[in-house]
Amino acid sequence: MPDHDLLIALNYYAPYVSGLTNVARDVAVELTARGHRVKVVTSRHDPALPEHEVLEGVEVERAPVVARVGKGVISPALVTRAVAASRRARLTNLHLPMLEAGVIARAAGSPVAVTYHCDVSLPPGAVNALQRTLVDASSRLALRRSRDVVVTSDDYAQHSRLWPAMRGRTVAIPPPCHERPAGTPRFRDGAGLHVGFLGRIVEEKGLQYLVRGFQALDDPDSRLLIGGDFSNVAGGSVVDEVRALVDGDPRVRLLGFLADEDIADLYASLDVFALPSVNAFEAFGIVQVEAMLAGVPALASDLPGVRTPVQRTGFGRVVTPRDVEGITAALASLAADPGDRPAGAQRARELYSIGPVIDAYEALLRR
Repeated sequence: MPDHDLLIALNYYAPYVSGLTNVARDVAVELTARGHRVKVVTSRHDPALPEHEVLEGVEVERAPVVARVGKGVISPALVTRAVAASRRARLTNLHLPMLEAGVIARAAGSPVAVTYHCDVSLPPGAVNALQRTLVDASSRLALRRSRDVVVTSDDYAQHSRLWPAMRGRTVAIPPPCHERPAGTPRFRDGAGLHVGFLGRIVEEKGLQYLVRGFQALDDPDSRLLIGGDFSNVAGGSVVDEVRALVDGDPRVRLLGFLADEDIADLYASLDVFALPSVNAFEAFGIVQVEAMLAGVPALASDLPGVRTPVQRTGFGRVVTPRDVEGITAALASLAADPGDRPAGAQRARELYSIGPVIDAYEALLRR
């Protein structure tokens, strides 16, 4: 009998925080809570972390890191340990993009299911171009060796650079989205339309277009609340550009970093949540679904995967990226007709909350 029902292998695991890591952690913890035996093999990205521990019932093994390249780590032991653990598991689940994925998938001792989060997106430059090429090559090998390929949506998968390597074996399972407790609208200022954003204050989020689109609204009582870190952002923040656009407009507030306990209050203060991304490498946008679960309709860019939650729930509007006039029109439309908020929240709950998502992973494991 195998030692584990599921082996999850990835570069970073808790307490590291990222969208990919959070998905893997939620899947591991929730399946463990349902009685499955789950092991995670990852890198020891922080030397202060133990090599072996149990986190929320999940057995975690961390392999030593020998070098770092940009945001990535190089850990040859991660490959050997993941392959060894795969031989004692019913199913091996690799979370991509991951440089080591191809080698692990080729040598794995159990069937492989890949969770493909998104294509690698790096700034221009020869080193980054080489890194992107190597990761894509490894991902292609892993995808071709996998029994199933979990994608956040068919929409994103079909627009991925690696679609030919996964065609015909995709299973659409969205990221598990947490429904936050009811918040208090303490960020609200008056009865006007309140629009909110939450995320990194970086170029790819398209905040410049959101600010300009919002400012074109002819409503002195409307408010735009922008939450997110701009002091410790990889690749640099565009907060100075956003501040220049705001230029003393009292309707726009930069809230800065919001602690986890503040986020429910932000959602409770909003009439519309905006995700005006301009980067085609963003695959989903969990924050917009969290807002929907709180009863807030979303304005999302017409990008593969990003547009999917609004399209599937009908709870919000989809706009062309960088279209300032389109953003203004969509905000005005949502101000006039936000839709049925309880019904929108319920539809989002049925599609994206943790229960249905883990049901889908459990079905994959049992198959």
